[in-house]
Amino acid sequence: MVNDSPSLSIIIPCRNEARLIGPCLDSILTNGYPLQNLEILVIDGMSDDGTRDIIQGYAARYDLIHLVDNPHKVTPYALNIGIRRSRGEVIMRLDAHTVCEKNYIARCVQVLLKYGADDVGGTLRITARHNTPMGRAIVKALTQRLGVGNLRYRFAQPLEPEIVDTVAFFCCRRELFTKIGLFNEKLTRIQDMEFKRRIARAGGKIMLAPGAFADYQARSDLKSFWRHNWADGLWTVLAFGRAEVMPVRWRHLAPACLVATLIITGIPAPWWPLFSWLFLVIAGTYGLTAFVLSSRIAVAEGDLRYVFLVPLILVSMHVMRGLGSMWGVVRLCAERRLAHAIRLVIQEKSAPECASISESLAQAGRRD
Repeated sequence: MVNDSPSLSIIIPCRNEARLIGPCLDSILTNGYPLQNLEILVIDGMSDDGTRDIIQGYAARYDLIHLVDNPHKVTPYALNIGIRRSRGEVIMRLDAHTVCEKNYIARCVQVLLKYGADDVGGTLRITARHNTPMGRAIVKALTQRLGVGNLRYRFAQPLEPEIVDTVAFFCCRRELFTKIGLFNEKLTRIQDMEFKRRIARAGGKIMLAPGAFADYQARSDLKSFWRHNWADGLWTVLAFGRAEVMPVRWRHLAPACLVATLIITGIPAPWWPLFSWLFLVIAGTYGLTAFVLSSRIAVAEGDLRYVFLVPLILVSMHVMRGLGSMWGVVRLCAERRLAHAIRLVIQEKSAPECASISESLAQAGRRD
């Protein structure tokens, strides 16, 4: 197996993860990939909670583990520092919150090499950092289509490699970064989404590896969950002013559209019956869908608290993302970058990728 396995560099962006970095590193070391062909680069954003001591302890025991400083303290810099420092033929990213199931690494690498993929990932099983009712409800919301859309890596368990539009993290050949560039350091968040969009625009193939599972610990308290979703929504829009391709998929703008529609129809509703009717239809349909979903979860789990908690999580997630995105539009206007953002949208509509999708749909329509 050593001779057949390419050299692999695993990059782990990290900051103040004293509780989680140890299990993450242990899961990599015992994953089954030949240690002779492996290097692990933990790119630390100058942690001050004891994380660095833990990493240094592992580095003292294993020559393949290296602690690398990230004085910028944000993820895109960490990724680029790791990519430049790495030596492997294949480069993989994992997060400090991640615990890989046995053979996760080998299965991703196998699909990358065997199927001509450009980027590969496995199924990410979301778990709660704290086993509380709220933490479990957040996990449920983050693994439902109503919550996250068509993110296949959140819930799919394919039997064969599957072409998707995104995967968690990345596993790719070193040459990919020469072809499409490194991560956009102007994007404090969602730099991974923008990276996947560049892969797609370059004609690359992103694949979900079967039988590759990793556990990821999500936030378990409502306050940090709100803050995280606000920031994600904000950067979903801010990224348009700092990228050269449309940095997200259309579905990422759905929360902003939902919130904007409710505001536009809700404000004049007391004076205009039509707006009142539209507001009630939209809000009622959303609420009913959330209630039915949460009821099914409550019955399946035997816990009625999900009937109340899951809708609360879904609504707060979408509202915070939507409000964050709307504030992002205000920020783009203040920065005089709105025109640039609009150009990206226009370019996206005329891109070859979009044209090929439209053509495929038209052909399907003719066959029907």
